[in-house]
Formats: sequence, C-alpha cells, structure tokens
Amino acid sequence: MMMPTPSPPSFPKIPPSWLCELPKKDPWSRPFAESLLTHLDLHPGLTVLDVNCGDGIPAFTLAHQVGSAGQVLAIDVSEGQLMRARAVQGSYFPWLEFRREDVKQLPENLGRFDRITGNLSFMFFRPDRETALHQLVRFLKPGGQLVLTFPSLGTFDSLWERIDQEMQLRGFIAERERLVEYIAERPSAEDARRWLISGGLERLDVAEYPLEVETGPGHEFLYHPLLRGGFLDDVYECFTDQELAESFMQDIAAETSSFVPLIAQRCVMSGWAPNDSLSI
Repeated sequence: MMMPTPSPPSFPKIPPSWLCELPKKDPWSRPFAESLLTHLDLHPGLTVLDVNCGDGIPAFTLAHQVGSAGQVLAIDVSEGQLMRARAVQGSYFPWLEFRREDVKQLPENLGRFDRITGNLSFMFFRPDRETALHQLVRFLKPGGQLVLTFPSLGTFDSLWERIDQEMQLRGFIAERERLVEYIAERPSAEDARRWLISGGLERLDVAEYPLEVETGPGHEFLYHPLLRGGFLDDVYECFTDQELAESFMQDIAAETSSFVPLIAQRCVMSGWAPNDSLSI
C-alpha cells in the first residue's frame, strides 16, 4: 500500500519590499510614521497594538520588523479602511491582523501588548483624550512602551491667524468664537506630557518636528488633500451659512501668500509602563 506523500512544510510568503517600507507617495502619514518609528523601540518577537490604523501606515512596517515570531493587531473603527488594508495585505504577514474596534471602547479580553502605537490617532481620541489614553495604557504589558503621533497645537498657525484676522475685519463674531474653540481643542505637546504622567507612564519623551505643507492659491489650496477633509473643514463648520463660508474661503484662498509657508507640528509622545504594572 502506497503511503501518501507528506505535504512540504509551509512558510510565510516573503513580502515585497514596497510592503515592508513606508509608502513614498504619502506626504502626510509617512512623515508622522517616520517620527513614530524613530521613537519606537522595536525588535523581533514583540506583540504590538496599532490603534486607528487606517489603511495600514505603519502597520505593515511594524509587522515586518517584529517578524513571524511577533504579532501585530491593527484596529480601526472604519471597516472601509480595514478592507483596503486587508486587500493590500493579501497572504503576506499572517501574524498581522486587521480588526474593527473602537479605541475608546476596547474589550477587556483584548490582551496585553509589548508596544502600543498610533500614527495620527491621538486626534481621534476626543472629546476626552486623557481618559481614552488611560484606557489604552491598561493594555500595556509591564515594561511596555506606548508611542503616539498627532499634529499638535501650533499646526498651521499662520493660516488660523489670517482667517481670524479676516473674520474680525468682517464682523463675524459667532464664527470667530467657534474657530477659537476648534483651535483650543487641539492638544499640545504639554498636554501630551501631562496625560502620560497622569497615566502612570515613565521615561517620557515628547518631541515636535516641523513639517512644511506646500500649496498654491485658489482651488489647489481649497481642495488640498492634506487640508480638506480635516483642517479646512473646521473653518466651514464655523459657519451656519455654507454659501457665505465658501465665499469667505475663496477670498482666503486667493491670497495664500499671506500665510505660507504652512507649517505642521509633528508631535511624538512616548512613555513606558512600570515593570510592576498590575494586570487588567
């Protein structure tokens, strides 16, 4: 009787280099992810939780660096973004899982991790960022590291000053008050340090790195991929009359020379859990 030929052992597919590296054509997420990776202590075999992972920057790079002996759980509340990330992943990095979770309502059985990261995720922790951060720290192993990046207070200050000046000239009192509230809600590097301390973390490192965003006037500014869908939308939300908002912003866009260069502040916040941290 012939014995069946045993199947050869299966090995993880070697991912292409473009999947292991940060994408070169992403002018926003990549610079922040570079700052994150500079502060993150990584080596093979670590378990990593990547919160608000979006399309997978830098989840794929994290998976490459921890290797098959490690594990990366990348979570986001947007199923659409997770689907895109899984499509890119294909059969590569079987130790990387993309899962739908809300960072502010994580399940108790999620597990604990050597590293917790989040690129550009901290701005989505609102309205109570401090409490959300404290909840996240609970999932760190003793001696584990947390590293988050976000555009900190001071980002695009020249633009906000120009808009505030124009609102004042036109007598837009209510709109100006709302703008002040939007800007004040953005976290600063000092906020980040204070919240890391209140979360019980040690060996703190909070740093800011300037990033210039280039733009031209008119349509190029109003529909800039790094400005619309976020920062500029805050201005539109200050107005109850959207036709007035559009007219106002077109006037602002016509004279970009009055507020360029546009400088974003990349803030990286890092802290370590004490080695005697209690379990969840």
